[in-house]
Amino acid sequence: MNPLSVDIRNISKSYGEVKALSDVSLGIETGELFGLIGTDGAGKTSLFRILTSLLLPDSGTASIVGFDVVKDYREIRKITGYMAGRFSLYQDLTVEENMNFYATVFGTTVEENYDLVKDIYSHIEPFKNRRAGKLSGGMKQKLALSCALIHKPRILILDEPTTGVDAVSGKEFWEMLVRLKTNEITIMVSTPYMDEAEICDRVALIQNGKILSVDTPGNIIGQYKGKILAISSPDLYSLKNDLESYVKTHSVYLFGQVLHLTIAEEESEKDLIKFLEKKGYKNLVVNKISPNIEDCFLDLMVKA
Repeated sequence: MNPLSVDIRNISKSYGEVKALSDVSLGIETGELFGLIGTDGAGKTSLFRILTSLLLPDSGTASIVGFDVVKDYREIRKITGYMAGRFSLYQDLTVEENMNFYATVFGTTVEENYDLVKDIYSHIEPFKNRRAGKLSGGMKQKLALSCALIHKPRILILDEPTTGVDAVSGKEFWEMLVRLKTNEITIMVSTPYMDEAEICDRVALIQNGKILSVDTPGNIIGQYKGKILAISSPDLYSLKNDLESYVKTHSVYLFGQVLHLTIAEEESEKDLIKFLEKKGYKNLVVNKISPNIEDCFLDLMVKA
């Protein structure tokens, strides 16, 4: 096992009556691509702001490569690269001016660490004289990542980096993160998109400020208990309501144009079809499917 780059112990944070984080503990290994997976309001941003010394916890401790995020905040900021959820670079500066500014802040130059960012920066370097505010969403994303990396941080913290970005740019971004691991940079990334979780080495599923599970995506899926059926019908809304009333239903959720129904492994599909036929449904399509990470997350939410 690699040594821990990030050690989080019993972190809690509240905003008035709202409990953003509740006794969160995590350990992230050196060189790991670690995903914090949860819906909006789950507590992801609050945890990342604590790790980057931008927010004080109410209780608990956290350290990055041995530096305490409260006591050693100056050192934390030197060794951490942070990409906020919203584009936060200087929109009136050009691409090149933003890069030079962030390099200067950290006492380095773009030339000194160019090899680290060239795979990313090369996509936007032809537009180096364009103002950042005039870039597309995907190009802004690449510029923000380049600026976060220009001082060669030991840990990279990315808060929902693909939110609002087109699917192609999002896919390219994750491919970049996988390549960055070869530089021995520890990466923590938060996302509400469950399909991105499967790219990570390990993930923590978080909801309402509490960690539901921490494991590899494969292990989380492998621990799933129950049978999942994909069911489709022209009237999904009525079908969902009727399935919720079915006595053997554990959970039912909409996934695109089908419903995912969870029932006990031993339950018969024939009984379900008979129930739905009595409700007047015809031409039903019912298939047993393997769970994905989103099915597992929803199941853990129900249990929590």
